Amino acid sequence: MPLADQGALLQTAASLLWLPQAWWIACSVQVLADGGGVHGVIFLAAGVLAAGAARACLDAAGSLRSQLVARGLLSRLRGEVLEALKKASPLDGGQATSGQAASAMAEQAQAIVPWLSRYRTAMLRTRVVPLAVVCAVAYFSWVCALILLVAAPLIPLFMAIIGWRARAASEAQMVELGDMNSFLLDRLRGLSTLRALGAVDATAHRLRSHADGLRERTMKVLRIAFLSSAVLELFSALGVAMVAVYVGFHLLGTLAFGAWGGQLTLASAMFILLLAPSFFEPLRELSAVWHDRAAGEAASQALQALARQGLRVVGHGGGESLFGGDGDGVARPLSVDLVDLQVNVPGHASAMERIDARIRAGEHVALWAPSGSGKSVLLSQIAGLIPVERGCIRIDGEELSPGNADALRARMAWMGQRVHVFAGSIARNVSLDRHGVSRRDMLNAARAAVFDDALLERSSASVGEGGKGLSGGETVRLGLARMAVQVQAGLLLVDEPTAHLDPQTAAQVIGALLEIAGGRTLIVATHDAQLAASMDRVIVLNGEAGAAWARPLDCEAV
Repeated sequence: MPLADQGALLQTAASLLWLPQAWWIACSVQVLADGGGVHGVIFLAAGVLAAGAARACLDAAGSLRSQLVARGLLSRLRGEVLEALKKASPLDGGQATSGQAASAMAEQAQAIVPWLSRYRTAMLRTRVVPLAVVCAVAYFSWVCALILLVAAPLIPLFMAIIGWRARAASEAQMVELGDMNSFLLDRLRGLSTLRALGAVDATAHRLRSHADGLRERTMKVLRIAFLSSAVLELFSALGVAMVAVYVGFHLLGTLAFGAWGGQLTLASAMFILLLAPSFFEPLRELSAVWHDRAAGEAASQALQALARQGLRVVGHGGGESLFGGDGDGVARPLSVDLVDLQVNVPGHASAMERIDARIRAGEHVALWAPSGSGKSVLLSQIAGLIPVERGCIRIDGEELSPGNADALRARMAWMGQRVHVFAGSIARNVSLDRHGVSRRDMLNAARAAVFDDALLERSSASVGEGGKGLSGGETVRLGLARMAVQVQAGLLLVDEPTAHLDPQTAAQVIGALLEIAGGRTLIVATHDAQLAASMDRVIVLNGEAGAAWARPLDCEAV
């Protein structure tokens, strides 16, 4: 039996122990009312004490088991989300922002624990305990049992009506919270730009609007929660009051019916009065957990939406030399064969017809085409960052597939159009904390990337997230240094390294790129004539004509 079911059973058993406790208490009152001394209730009191200790132990054990299961399921769900984010393609435009993902996994996910740990127990208690109480009450008075049975269905009915609205309000609150976190994180990253443009006040006004919207959503959830609690308490109080009124008038002799033709004793009347509130207790607990369930389901749906990210990388996302993985050994150049390959993102139309091309090991090749024609997509397909819909890619004679993509990626190095810089020192941004990368290796890679002496001297200095403190040229050189330190990479994939650089800096970057690519295969996407002229060959991607072909470079034609 799963731990969650065991926990629910233990806590339900603890609740059922109140029935013998209530009977022994009622009997004790009867004994004292009949003139019996303390000696007459010692054994009854001992039974109440023993049952109370057993209830505490069972409830604690059941709660612990339920908490363990809830935490385990939450950890597993978070792991699935992390795995999905790890496998998500960087070219998936529909993936959640980092702020939304962080909010869903940190803040919103915590709402799952109360739901998972308490809801199953509350549901089992609601099904078992009221039925046991009604049977015990009906043994002495069918009128009291009828009162409880009439009052009970109204509570779940109103709870269900209010609960539907509570779920919708909780989902809206979760979305509002994720949007605000995403907005705040995005604006914090671009704070220097906002200051330069004088847009800080406007951003603060928008953030205040987001906060007011979140406050309104939260208050709406709280209003519904208080309304549900008020409805529950109203019907619970009415039910208990009606039972108490009947028992009082019955003991006075005004209402002589309802006790199976006899008269209720003080013990049986006290027993009924003690059990009446406990009849509604599971329903009261279910009401509280009902709102936990609404918040938990909304959080669970948010996590599941993250786990269902549409566009995935080929393979398991491991062996990521592309993203700073470990590797050792000396690079061996890799060949690349594109066989009847459709260059496109799955689910989107292609800008060109299928391509056939062969790039020999150690060859330096430029992918030449205007912006938006598919150069970056082709590089991403070669790296396994985008799955191939039609055709195939062979790396060093092996067809790129989920089974070998991670191992092949470990022999590649990637430099995108936007080199991401993490908050930290320049040295750590170059090495990315790879094992086996010494400071000497990092410095050699930095020199190969033509780092300025001033930049090398402050390699231990910290830079801001996104490259704050570095110029555009320095950021590109940082990306080149990352590739240079990956000595195991036999295939370099570079996307528009000279875009937005001045001619002098672009020439330095081209020289550094050629030096780093010595003895390796280099595929660079560009529409820079100077960079293309330095390659061994140019592959022209002509989207307009619907054809792709490879030809030797003719600098004048380019």
